[in-house]
Amino acid sequence: MPDFDFGPWRTRVDAALSAALPDPATSPQRLHGAMRHAVLLGGKRMRPLLVYATGTAFGADAATLDAPAVAVELIHAYSLVHDDLPAMDDDALRRGQPTVHVAFDEATAILAGDALQSLAFEVLAHAPVDAQARVSMLGELATASGVRGMCGGQALDIDATGGAMLALEALQRLHAMKTGALLRSAVRMGAMAAHCDADTRARLDTFADALGLAFQVRDDLLDVEGDSASLGKTAGKDAAQGKSTFPALLGVDATRERLRTLADTMRDALAPFGARTDALAALGRAAVERTH
Repeated sequence: MPDFDFGPWRTRVDAALSAALPDPATSPQRLHGAMRHAVLLGGKRMRPLLVYATGTAFGADAATLDAPAVAVELIHAYSLVHDDLPAMDDDALRRGQPTVHVAFDEATAILAGDALQSLAFEVLAHAPVDAQARVSMLGELATASGVRGMCGGQALDIDATGGAMLALEALQRLHAMKTGALLRSAVRMGAMAAHCDADTRARLDTFADALGLAFQVRDDLLDVEGDSASLGKTAGKDAAQGKSTFPALLGVDATRERLRTLADTMRDALAPFGARTDALAALGRAAVERTH
């Protein structure tokens, strides 16, 4: 990540994730091992870092941010386990490691994803924040991960795969749900922990919406321009599967320009907050500039 030392937050969330996950030596060992394989073998930790960066910027204590940071990463991990299944994207590589259904088996991968989703809400239900903030976080994460968010976006993606190229507006809506909703929920939960006012939350939503789209636009470019070794997952799959993507719809040069516009939107949204949102700004740049 550029321009900011995210090491302490990464160390903190990795320790909290490990503590939240079941002991692999306990029964059912295969399921517990699969859950830990899905979560602990790397990853950018973009979503929990957004929780910490937002909450800390507006005065929340790190101890109040651990639960939403863990919960959003568990939801993300479950979604990757299920996305990689043969019935979905059918991928054998994730974060440079065998996907869960390859390392274990398909039935265990399904159960591991289910268990990670449930664990996310268990962790968040015990967040050390006031009851109103806890309920708001639970509602936000449920909406972002459900039919109006990530799962709904995945369904739209499946429906569109192999068919006619989507129009730009439809493609943006798909990714606002599939990718953007969970990223925005991370920012929102950090803001909830810090009890941000309505004007601040609106600016943070503008930042988060641009970040979510930028993350996917960059992902589409990497699928065209990257290689499997550097990406840690199979490159070129979007084109092979006939997916609607920004480069396929707009061309590579126009997609890069769209990415620059989104970067400007993120910068402008955070500008009134000054140095306190340096970490958020760095995460925005990381989404635009990442190489994997």
